[in-house]
Amino acid sequence: MRGIRLRLALAAVTSLVYAERPAAGEARGLLVLHHGRGTDELDLLPLADQLDPQRALHVVAPRAPLQVPGLPGSHWYLVPRVGYPDPQTFAASYSALAQLHEELWERTGTGPERTVLGGFSMGCVMSYALGLGADRPAPAAILALSGFIPTVEGWRDDAVSRSAIRVLISHGRLDPIISVEFARRARALLEEAGLDVGYHEFDGAHHLDPTYATATRAWLASVTGDFGRGAIGR
Repeated sequence: MRGIRLRLALAAVTSLVYAERPAAGEARGLLVLHHGRGTDELDLLPLADQLDPQRALHVVAPRAPLQVPGLPGSHWYLVPRVGYPDPQTFAASYSALAQLHEELWERTGTGPERTVLGGFSMGCVMSYALGLGADRPAPAAILALSGFIPTVEGWRDDAVSRSAIRVLISHGRLDPIISVEFARRARALLEEAGLDVGYHEFDGAHHLDPTYATATRAWLASVTGDFGRGAIGR
């Protein structure tokens, strides 16, 4: 993919490697894509050109910090039970991502109000967590692909005070790894809290729906269309 950059983001406690796809000229906003279980920062980066073909956004894709013996790739947390992340590994990744997001906002000259957090599977969970966490700034939007809002000790959502966040949920009805019921519960919780929720179910398993790319691209363009052009990518 054109324009990919790899960086090592040094944080106070940990470090995250991430890839970037710069915008064409000054960026309208920031899109952070969090990958799923057992992959890396390059897994979702191709979505950048699919969802933002005009390269209006600066896109960053971090690599999860956890390696699990016997399993490939990188992970955001251990999974004792689907829907309920291991508190210790979840907290470590949550802290590392929070530090990375802060560094990106400072370095690029943008802010959370012009940031979209997106992710697939585990990365979707982390996008929900960082976007809805009571101790974190509210982003403009969350792109939630085949994941869930976590139930985990030490974290609580603050959806009721974040009605300005726009959310797009996409989930396969036949998903054998993360049941579609998690998506339905997330939709109900967020709508009850007053958020603008777009919702899409498809006849598929634990993967992205290729037929929904056009609608997702239109949603992202709608979200970011009102962002003022800033100094990202200086």
